Amino acid sequence: MSKKILFVVTNHTELSQDKQTGIWLSEFAEAYIEFTKEGFHVTVASPLGGKSTVDPGSINEDTPQEMLDTEKYLQNTAKLDDVTHDSFDALFLPGGHGTMFDLPGNMKLQELLRDFYEMDKVVAAVCHGPAGLVGTTLSNGQPLVAGKRVNAFTDREEADTGLGEHLPFLLESRIRELGAIFVAAPNWTTHFEADGNLITGQNPQSTMAVTKAVIEKLK
Repeated sequence: MSKKILFVVTNHTELSQDKQTGIWLSEFAEAYIEFTKEGFHVTVASPLGGKSTVDPGSINEDTPQEMLDTEKYLQNTAKLDDVTHDSFDALFLPGGHGTMFDLPGNMKLQELLRDFYEMDKVVAAVCHGPAGLVGTTLSNGQPLVAGKRVNAFTDREEADTGLGEHLPFLLESRIRELGAIFVAAPNWTTHFEADGNLITGQNPQSTMAVTKAVIEKLK
């Protein structure tokens, strides 16, 4: 039977008065394309449903058409409140700075992440996608990431972007505060961590590594 994957994406579009944000296209597109090539069924949901906007900084003249074509799957996402964990085998959180604003405090996402994790389903996130993990507490009262080997966009990489001042918090710092074993690689290198069914990747360069690790788990 075909595996089913729930993508949860951001609806947040503004980083500052003059800077737009949203989802980082490659982190969505590379994973979407690879999962569907495997015959997996992908459902895309967001906190508000409807359109999830792509960060304009994630597209340039070198962006492959195949990746640009996946934008159509972001035009009419399902509303997170209408989604249940029992329909899916894995939950995947692609990044983009938008995720830092509307995913951490989303109660429905926290509930889904807890249910997926506690039912031994795969929970995966890449780059800023792990922002969705920081508000999630397990049934035992512990943060989901506590004591786990976790990877995400690092504070050093954020310093490189020059955008840290616009964010509600720094992702690596918050994950460490929650008691995770944060494992960082050099800036902009491919790196992911798998701790049981929790798979997290550092940056856009790590999307394919995370995706392949998820495929391996599901097979």
